Amino acid sequence: MLYDPQSTERWAPEPDKRPGRTAFQRDRARILHSAALRRLAGKTQVVTPGTRSQAWDASPRTRLTHSLECAQVGRELGAALGCDPDLVEAACLAHDLGHPPFGHNGEQALNEFADDCGGFEGNAQSLRLLTRLEPKRFTEEGSVGLNLTRATLDAATKYPWPRGAHPTRKFGVYEDDRPVFDWIRKDAPGTRTTFEAQVMDWSDDVAYSVHDVEDGLHAGHIDPNCLHAEPERRAVFEVALGRYVPEDTDPAELAAALDRLQEEPWWPHGYDGSAVAQARLKDATSQLIGRFCLSAEAATRGRYGTGRLTRYEAELVVPHETRLECAVLKAVADRYVMQRAEQERLRADQRIVVAELAEALTVRAPDGLDPQFRALFDRAPDDRARKRVIVDQIGSLTDASARSLHARLTGHV
Repeated sequence: MLYDPQSTERWAPEPDKRPGRTAFQRDRARILHSAALRRLAGKTQVVTPGTRSQAWDASPRTRLTHSLECAQVGRELGAALGCDPDLVEAACLAHDLGHPPFGHNGEQALNEFADDCGGFEGNAQSLRLLTRLEPKRFTEEGSVGLNLTRATLDAATKYPWPRGAHPTRKFGVYEDDRPVFDWIRKDAPGTRTTFEAQVMDWSDDVAYSVHDVEDGLHAGHIDPNCLHAEPERRAVFEVALGRYVPEDTDPAELAAALDRLQEEPWWPHGYDGSAVAQARLKDATSQLIGRFCLSAEAATRGRYGTGRLTRYEAELVVPHETRLECAVLKAVADRYVMQRAEQERLRADQRIVVAELAEALTVRAPDGLDPQFRALFDRAPDDRARKRVIVDQIGSLTDASARSLHARLTGHV
């Protein structure tokens, strides 16, 4: 099976504008032209947008550049496995739209504020943006967001369950978005994600694990030579065991994964900012992306053969050794970039900004709300719904606009 009419159905029926353009090409274009995607340029990936730690340091990645890189990885991997490439690219472009200012740090603070109205989760917020908040199509009942196809929305859903319905704390839908979620998941087998969603998820892992290390090397925070020292290796493995692999993983497996990477001729041995060093580092990132994608492609083809793989017909197969190598890279970036003392201080300040902004809007709303959210606030039927509007407003802000609105409403700079 490729993509049947149910896969290309939209929540609100609409005619095609012109022949020769597929439903998934239209979906991709709608996301690419959305304000929500543009706002990701001002949202944190690892370090705050607009900061540079060395004169020769490349501009750090933002949520937007990460999403574009994820989309490139996903499009090629998906096409190699028989998915519609526009569908996979659309899912990759959409996967981080719901992230609030200050990245996962802002997500934590917003979730605490929103606990009594359903919480906050970046993935659930992405679905809300795509199906409600990003203005593109309206019906008599109101906004239906970008009105994407069922298959694209399903492919953008990494956690197809509501809050509290799964052992993980992550979830993909708020209760008041259940009608469209249930429509998306029509005939879906339980909590399985689509094949395209799995390709998107692995592309996300590949892109951020490789590029976060690249950014750390550019900024001078990571010295790859220190990873030969046993104390540093143990520290990296402890981070991996706590966050990126099951806690019962044998550290010897992580050591073997790092050894495999260090033995490659392209593995970086230092970085001084020279043109030669930049070229070598870029080659290393290319080699790593190719390594992780080709491993998944070969393993998946080994299980399912050479046919086209779509929707619920297959599972993406990523070898255990490959996942460990990817996890080690995540742990390296975590230890040497995200756990720096100045980053810890910055994150504490960011959480205060989000918490104080939320409280200020609670007291002063609809003052301080953008026109779109002011109208939603005025129509909200109860305090719970009004609080959700405040959460939606804050979630839509960039790092800079969150600080600006916080300063205006609280008087704190």
